[in-house]
Amino acid sequence: MTPHILIAGGGIAGLTAALSLHAAGFQRVTVVEAAREIRSVGAGLNIMPNAVRELDALGVLDRLETDAVRTRELRYYHRSGGLISREPRGLRAGYRWPQLSIHRGHLQLVLAEAVRERLGPAAIVGGVRVAGLEILPDGRPRVRLAHRTGATRGLASLQPDVLIGADGIRSEVRAALHPGEGPPPWNGMLVWRGVSRMAAKDTGSFMLIAGDDRRKAVVYPMTEPTLRSPEVLVNWALAMPADRIAGAERLDAVRGDWNQPVPVGDFLHHYEGWEFDGVSVPDVLRASDGAYEYPMVDREPLARWSHGRTTLIGDAAHAMYPIGSNGATQSIVDARALAHAMALYRDPADALAAYEADRRPAMTELQRANRRLGPEVVINLAHQRAPGGFTDIDAVIPPEERAEIAARYALTGAFDPAAVNAGSPYEVAVSVLP
Repeated sequence: MTPHILIAGGGIAGLTAALSLHAAGFQRVTVVEAAREIRSVGAGLNIMPNAVRELDALGVLDRLETDAVRTRELRYYHRSGGLISREPRGLRAGYRWPQLSIHRGHLQLVLAEAVRERLGPAAIVGGVRVAGLEILPDGRPRVRLAHRTGATRGLASLQPDVLIGADGIRSEVRAALHPGEGPPPWNGMLVWRGVSRMAAKDTGSFMLIAGDDRRKAVVYPMTEPTLRSPEVLVNWALAMPADRIAGAERLDAVRGDWNQPVPVGDFLHHYEGWEFDGVSVPDVLRASDGAYEYPMVDREPLARWSHGRTTLIGDAAHAMYPIGSNGATQSIVDARALAHAMALYRDPADALAAYEADRRPAMTELQRANRRLGPEVVINLAHQRAPGGFTDIDAVIPPEERAEIAARYALTGAFDPAAVNAGSPYEVAVSVLP
């Protein structure tokens, strides 16, 4: 009998893992998700070509592209309006796959729909979370499950053959494997995120990241205009030190929670006058239905993800600062790498060890790179060297320095064109298991 694989968490990592395991020949896969149902919530994100390649291999790319944008260009600006750099992205940069700007909810719903189609409607169990974990002497997990209300009747304990912790930055699985770790560390920065609906002419056809060494703004469209819907959805995210915000001490209690609504007026005044090649950040904010506040947190790199037949993927394994479009991207790659290893090794513990050996060193370095601001460091450099602005960016940051920063980060995240275009390293026919 094929093993029963339990996935804790029905987010992007968990759902992609379920699809990847099914594609590798595993039929007994169950996803438990704390939310009662998977709904279109959240804001936008970018999926880099290395992850889009994996989604294409899973057969969901066409569905995703019905409501997404193929990102064509990324531009970095100094807060004064000066253009620091412009980089072609996705297909325009020579990749075989596009970069996608997409609403998180759309991505999650497409993945969930595919899981139910391929593994059956019972493959996703809503309103249930992992509440405890014990690793048995033979390496198998004993999992205690709880309903969202806290009740455990009928779901007191399970012993799956494999447990995958895909339950996010405040993972219960991670907490059981690494007790005493504590809350996610906060770097003192505050993030606001939201979605606006605007006329396409006011949003630009590019992704912009702008600011100085204190404040940042990210803006990009996530949908294309149509005859029936000339307006487009625009994702935006802002960041600045919390010590400039009244009442910031309240944030210590809500670390890692994107769902703290705040009025846009609480922070809009900090971004008045920010306009970049026709895209007005204040206008984007005023068009928003609302905003969500979040202390910028990550997780310390772990020396170990896997314990016997239990492992971690996505934010549960390597939550990182929201820099460089790598959160969801690397979660997708994790899922594919894990399924690939599971298909190649008869012993699940060996498979999880191989998966970890492949992914953990690279993700540890990426976490550290994001703490150093990744490719966005060019904005800080421009401000430090020319705080009042500039007329010639080449005299401030030479082209070869800017190119080296971008190339180094792409290599760290394994989304440089050569690596991506070589094809997926995670393709397998079917599992070797009987």
